[in-house]
Amino acid sequence: MYRVLNLLIVIAIFISCNQKHIKGTKKFKHTNALIHETSPYLLQHAHNPVNWHAWNEETLALAKKENKLILISVGYAACHWCHVMEHESFENDSVAKIMNENFINIKIDREERPDIDQIYMTAVQLLTQSGGWPLNCVALPDGRPFWGGTYFPKEEWMSNLTRIADFYKKDPEKITEYADNLTKGIKDAETISLNTTKPVYLKDTLSSAVEKWSQQFDRNLGGTNRAPKFPMPNNYHFLLRFATQTKNKNLLDYTYNTLNKMALGGIFDHVGGGFARYSTDKNWHIPHFEKMLYDNAQLVSLYADAYLISKTKLYKETVYRTLDFVERELTNNEGAFYSSLDADSKNEDDELEEGAFYVWTKKELQQILGKEFSLFADYYNINDYGFWENNTYNLIRTSTDKEFSAKHKLSINDLERQVATWQQNLLKKRAKRERPRLDDKSLTSWNALMLKGYIDAYRVFDDPKFLKIALKNAHFIKNKQIRKDGGLNHNYKNGTSNINGYLEDYAAVIDAYISLYEITLDQEWLNISKNLAEYCFKHFYNQEVKMFYFTSDEDKNLITRKMEVTDNVIPASNSILANSLFKLGLYFENKKFKNTSKQMLNNVVNDMSAYASGYSNWMILYSNLTTDFYEVAVVGKEAKKKIKELNQIYIPNKIIAGSTVNSQEPLLKNRFSENETLLYICIEGTCKLPVSSVKKATNQIKIDY
Repeated sequence: MYRVLNLLIVIAIFISCNQKHIKGTKKFKHTNALIHETSPYLLQHAHNPVNWHAWNEETLALAKKENKLILISVGYAACHWCHVMEHESFENDSVAKIMNENFINIKIDREERPDIDQIYMTAVQLLTQSGGWPLNCVALPDGRPFWGGTYFPKEEWMSNLTRIADFYKKDPEKITEYADNLTKGIKDAETISLNTTKPVYLKDTLSSAVEKWSQQFDRNLGGTNRAPKFPMPNNYHFLLRFATQTKNKNLLDYTYNTLNKMALGGIFDHVGGGFARYSTDKNWHIPHFEKMLYDNAQLVSLYADAYLISKTKLYKETVYRTLDFVERELTNNEGAFYSSLDADSKNEDDELEEGAFYVWTKKELQQILGKEFSLFADYYNINDYGFWENNTYNLIRTSTDKEFSAKHKLSINDLERQVATWQQNLLKKRAKRERPRLDDKSLTSWNALMLKGYIDAYRVFDDPKFLKIALKNAHFIKNKQIRKDGGLNHNYKNGTSNINGYLEDYAAVIDAYISLYEITLDQEWLNISKNLAEYCFKHFYNQEVKMFYFTSDEDKNLITRKMEVTDNVIPASNSILANSLFKLGLYFENKKFKNTSKQMLNNVVNDMSAYASGYSNWMILYSNLTTDFYEVAVVGKEAKKKIKELNQIYIPNKIIAGSTVNSQEPLLKNRFSENETLLYICIEGTCKLPVSSVKKATNQIKIDY
């Protein structure tokens, strides 16, 4: 049951949306309690005639006091259908009248409050077998849900709410019975059992899981064999690793083909860089145009590793252009990263239109490019293939530069210079358009994913700019998001850090800081990771099943307490943490960390085998335990230099410890020499003879199974 529900969540999370901004000095007819919030999504609704409230103790107490049903509406700032429903229903006085008279209406930003969203999403999925945003749910005054759905047209919305209000007045006992049953279903959906079977780590377990998974592959166009298509970074990160380690050429070709199609296709912004949320079609052609920080963060890490293995120039260009976009459009002066850009922006008629900022008419392109238009049109498919709607085209490539230059008898260098000029000219022209709306809150978990992206880019490309940005963000998280009690806050905006952190925040920061230690050798980042892990044991851990709750024990109780286990577009917080606990267990010789990691994996291993695409990050941990996993200790004055050299080789089954001075840390103790820099290759503390050259060290490492 748990796995099926999470499959629905995987599908549901891809339903995208959009927001509407409020202009500063305009006078409004209505203002509600959301005017005091900082979330751009909540502020969007602050002048609806609906008497919206934020989710807080006062609002919940009001519902109980007035014995009113609670109407919970969840969305997020980059959400198109949230905007549609707002315009059709929440801005309508007649709809607002029904809502205000019969309900306590609560608006929730799912990115700020994923804990609430998880519970009511599960409720809606149990009720309707589907989900998405906007998420609308009606609950008893104590928060127990009994009815819900996603987007509703205005007339249907009004009719449903009227019938629900009448039914509650006439037969509240029946409504309570529905709520009792649904709440039981939500709690049952959270059940995770302790697996007491002794774990056995077999390559065949992974192979059979991948074989079953491969039945969903689109080997021609990449991705899965259905539309829409989503760039699931962790899925392809695992497949890239598994194909490389098993020398499976067919799987590697499929993975490269998927990465090529995504980077060349219409979900990549060929003018400004960065990826849109997903492709609405099987060809990676027309995206839903919103850009999310978490997608771009993980795709940078994926393409960096793909370049490290293949040395494919397209992958390096994709990393650099994506990071150009993030630096230009999603980074503030404190080094924090913003959350998203909307799909919609205003067109020439001053009307909101999806993709208006990104698409072009042929006439526009001809005016900008002049005599170069013909070559440009062939390069970016300004033809029937690239046509979208309303006489506009979305730029999409169907060939690599090597293929295109051969076709047109151009040198690669000449073509690259030409393409760079086109991009600069179009970017300059596009800057004059009204920009998509920005969600300028910073989420700790998503910032940590982007931090990891910059770290991985630096590790592979050795560009000091990437390290500089990474360090600035790492210090932002340390100084602004880590509290004096050792815990994390989830949200940051306008100088204010608030909302108690969720497990996703801890897991992502721990993972990023471990990676930052490996490239800087600054022990502080590793120590902070260890401290945050200990905080998780204190405030999130379930001793009975050896897994971690999504919410802290210091948070107010909801109707149930969830554990996030299934990997989604962002891997599950439990799987990220399990991978990190395995590494921290090695760094600090900490049996609790390592044993917990193994038990967490053992708890999900059966579901992993049955549903690999929903457990790809768990499968990375399984891979670490299936083959030799190396502790690489580099000690001496030239440690950083040798680690840079080591990082030019793809070795997924390792951690790196290092120091340029004498260190007492477990993997470095008694290994420093003033006269030379040595590399120690160890497995669970048993080491081979130290060597002074990276080549000799890598000869001691075996990456395949």
